[in-house]
Amino acid sequence: MEWLSASNDTNTFDSFSLSHLIVIFISFVFPAILFLNKGRLQQLDFRKMEIIVALSLLVSELSFQFWMIYNGTWTAAHSIPLELCSISLFLSAALLVTRKRALYEIVLFTSLLGASQAILTPVLTYDFPHFRFIHFFYTHLILIWVPFYFTWILGYRPTLWSVLKVFIFLNTLMPVVISFNKLVKGNYMFLSHKPDNPSLLDLLGPYPWYILSLEGLLLLMSVLVWILFRERTAEGMFPVNKEEN
Repeated sequence: MEWLSASNDTNTFDSFSLSHLIVIFISFVFPAILFLNKGRLQQLDFRKMEIIVALSLLVSELSFQFWMIYNGTWTAAHSIPLELCSISLFLSAALLVTRKRALYEIVLFTSLLGASQAILTPVLTYDFPHFRFIHFFYTHLILIWVPFYFTWILGYRPTLWSVLKVFIFLNTLMPVVISFNKLVKGNYMFLSHKPDNPSLLDLLGPYPWYILSLEGLLLLMSVLVWILFRERTAEGMFPVNKEEN
């Protein structure tokens, strides 16, 4: 079964190939549909669909773990779900199940900023229809779409505090991942060195200075996301107490 093999070198992925461009196009289509039809979609109940999508994310991650074990490629240095997008996957699944605003505040930034970068510059070996291609782009597309859905259909909005919260969250997570990288000689979240594939990190200086540059970029991009998605009222800056879902 070539589509499951980890040694399939006849169907390699190339950035901005036809299959990649189609995925990039699809990544824009669903948010556009949500935005253009938000008035009508807000009247519908998607609760069951939210649970199904959450389960699909967990099943996708579990199937990826089994795929690595099946092919003998699982290692502690590369296979534990400690990448930012993997962490966002679990947070997104939890958000879909619980609808907690605190999770939305984290997912909005980590998913949009992390998964969008992964879609544009994927660290990927196999092209369509390989399992890894489908798994990689399915999970990252869902990560992008979930915060759009919660923003435009369920009416969730970030505040300026949300920027601070995600900054604290990631800077609390970072030393944990750095320590684990040293323990297993890994490169989770690209905190040990830059990825081999071309990426945005190539523009941010050498190691370890690109991590500091990434911090500044994270803060800047988070503020931009807040400006784009905030509630257009003074309350959207620092909201008064509201009942959480």
